[in-house]
Amino acid sequence: MAAHRPLALLLLLRLALAAAVTLPGAGAFTISIRSVDNLTVLIKPGPSTQAEKFCRLCTGRDCFSERKVRPGEQFNFSFECQAPEKYWVLLVEKYIDCTSRLCPFADVLLQPSGLPNLNRTFIWDVKADRKHALVLKFATWLRQVEPGDTCQDQVVYKIGSRFDASTVNIGSFCKNGSVSRVKVQGEVIMTLQLPWDSKLNTSGFKIESRDSIKRLCIIESVFLSESSATLMSANFPLGFPEDELMTWQFVVPHTLRASVFFLNHTKPNCERKEPRLEYFLPGNNNPEIYSWKGGQPINIPGSFSLSLQGCDQDDTDPGALRLLFKVDVHYPKNEENISFTVDLRSEKDMNVTFYSDVLQSGSHSQNKPTCLICRSTRHCGPNVTLSSGGSTSITILCTQKDLSSCVKMVAEKSLACWKSRVCQNRQFLLFVPKSLLRLPVPLDSFVWKLTAPEDTNIELRAPGLKLQQHIPNQQHKCSGSYSYAINGTNPGKTLGFGIYCPGGAIEKIQIRNNVTISLKTFGLRFNSTYWDQDLKLSFVPAMKEDCIFTVSPAPKSKVYLETPNWVDGLPSHMNVCWNISVPRKSTAQLQFLSDRMGVICEEGWANVYVNEQTPNADNIVLRNDQLLPRTLDMRHNFWINISNCKPARNNILSMQFTVTIAGKKSDVAIIAGGVAGVLAVLTAIGLAVCCIKKKKKKETPQAPVVGVYNTNVNTQLPAKQGVFKKGRKNNESHVYAVIDDTMVYGHLLDNLSRPANAEVGVYRPFTGPVSSRPPSPPPVSSFRKMSKLSSTEESSIPVTDNEIYTFAQRALEPLKSNGDTRVSDNGEVGMSLLGKKELENSVE
Repeated sequence: MAAHRPLALLLLLRLALAAAVTLPGAGAFTISIRSVDNLTVLIKPGPSTQAEKFCRLCTGRDCFSERKVRPGEQFNFSFECQAPEKYWVLLVEKYIDCTSRLCPFADVLLQPSGLPNLNRTFIWDVKADRKHALVLKFATWLRQVEPGDTCQDQVVYKIGSRFDASTVNIGSFCKNGSVSRVKVQGEVIMTLQLPWDSKLNTSGFKIESRDSIKRLCIIESVFLSESSATLMSANFPLGFPEDELMTWQFVVPHTLRASVFFLNHTKPNCERKEPRLEYFLPGNNNPEIYSWKGGQPINIPGSFSLSLQGCDQDDTDPGALRLLFKVDVHYPKNEENISFTVDLRSEKDMNVTFYSDVLQSGSHSQNKPTCLICRSTRHCGPNVTLSSGGSTSITILCTQKDLSSCVKMVAEKSLACWKSRVCQNRQFLLFVPKSLLRLPVPLDSFVWKLTAPEDTNIELRAPGLKLQQHIPNQQHKCSGSYSYAINGTNPGKTLGFGIYCPGGAIEKIQIRNNVTISLKTFGLRFNSTYWDQDLKLSFVPAMKEDCIFTVSPAPKSKVYLETPNWVDGLPSHMNVCWNISVPRKSTAQLQFLSDRMGVICEEGWANVYVNEQTPNADNIVLRNDQLLPRTLDMRHNFWINISNCKPARNNILSMQFTVTIAGKKSDVAIIAGGVAGVLAVLTAIGLAVCCIKKKKKKETPQAPVVGVYNTNVNTQLPAKQGVFKKGRKNNESHVYAVIDDTMVYGHLLDNLSRPANAEVGVYRPFTGPVSSRPPSPPPVSSFRKMSKLSSTEESSIPVTDNEIYTFAQRALEPLKSNGDTRVSDNGEVGMSLLGKKELENSVE
């Protein structure tokens, strides 16, 4: 018996090995979940329905059709087959709360560890405030695929968003793509599918931060080299959610070009609004709307974004909004390179910007060039700004050889006066540095920002070329190679003083505001004409007026002028003056291009004040409620002052006028006519004197009769204007009973025929000083006071019958009445200090 025991043991061993082969097993596993992990693990049958038949899930004597392991539990189990991955799958679901500050902004881990090698699906349900978005950052960038497509390694990411009871599929993604971040508003449903043989032990993403995006999602796609990416709208192909908004942000190096091509798209049936495609392209601060049917932008240099906006769809027949598109990134083709150095070492307070003119205009068609400006191989873009004090090498990449059509240059320089005693009466030349004019890129504009303290004004002079004001609607336009736009820059007060170019009559402009002067060029001719510029800046003591123009017209010329801020009108209570010189032996004809000032005042009056700078000149004051004279003839230098009131709502004060310089022929004709008239008058006077003398000798041989005031004539003003129907020229209240001819015309007679006791008035010209400062219109409130004072003074003078009158006043031409304004035959204007209505009030 003992000899047969080894044989029996060998037989039992063989039977055990046979049993092991016929009843294979996958070994024992343990899943242990801590309470703080807040996750569950579900072991369930896969797509095959033969799991319970061929591969049971058991623990001891108990077997399960599926088993869920909850937090705080530990589950020991085994599979009764060798390949359980064919029959069973794992579903791991974790809940993360990001509604509070405890949101774990870190890498998301694959938990729990020690899971069996089954096809696994990890689901992270991340709760967040609806007003915020969670930013998911991926370590290995993703590539979007259509739902149902498989990835080569079978590792699939799915991103969804849940709000209310519905879930939106943002998209399905494989590894190794361009999608680096996805921002999802509200609650995020993140899914990762791993095959049973995957060696991946990390999730590959993290919750980076919270953000406010105010849209469904933002997908960020990064390109480092030539490549392409296919992307699609959320819920593709079922249809984009109604009235939602999503955005794609594309990060593209400036050395590459991107083009967008639509592969598939449909539009829904909208009740309100329309679906919209909106691009933010490089160099543009505003979005561009592109048509669905037209071509999309191509050759985009640098980063850009695309947004898709849905609409309110028809409930009965909503249709579907779908978009499937491709972004192709490639190196530029057929581009020209040019390099140069910008030397700003000798400049102060200046910066220079080079920009792509095509990108600024927002055109990206194939026929338009696109350009990049580079400071180095890594710093390229549609625009580059350089500061003074350094020297920089610039390279321009452009799709065509003519740089002047696609790249422009702008510059800006600041000039400030901080201490009046230091900078007053100093002169600065406003010129473009020669180093900029030698560059291959044309200068588009140069801006000077001028700043002065309150007690100092800014004075601009152009003594050589002088300036001409640009007035388009009068066919008085600037047609040279450059122009200056002058604007006031005081805080809260925007004021345009006009556009000017060389070749006019304006020598000097004095302004109280801080000023910006913008030199604008027109074509390449500027480089050849620039050397003739002589615009100079001075800081001068402050003045009372807001702006003074010094104008020196040439003989036989015509100058057009207009008030500042032409489009919006003069600001309230602004005072502007023009100091106009009249050449010797010439006459200036002032003509207003409208018959009224055209403003209705809410407070005060607007006035036009004309003052000829000569002794005894007539000062002309016209209010906004009066007609303007058609023309005024000026034989000496004169001032024009226009002051504004507080205009009523929707009213502006904008005026235009001309100054025409004529020769002396017209003056000679006037003088000749005047001399002939005087001779005729003297002849008539001589005849009258002879007749009167003969008559006096016959009637009264006594002593000469003196002038006696006629008491029989009514000199009182009537109570009502309507009763006093005659005008002063027709009424005889001013006629004297007898006036001796020797008293009136005695200065025309010789000493022998003049009585010894005759009183004669002699005109003596004024020899006092004449002001060189601009006139200020008298306040309107003084008119009534002056009228009352004058009427009181006149009525208080006693008159006797024997009072003697002499006259020493120069002869005036008769004035034509025109309302309150009197216009003489030669065009001179006088104005009554009292209006018609005020005169009636004073009479009553």
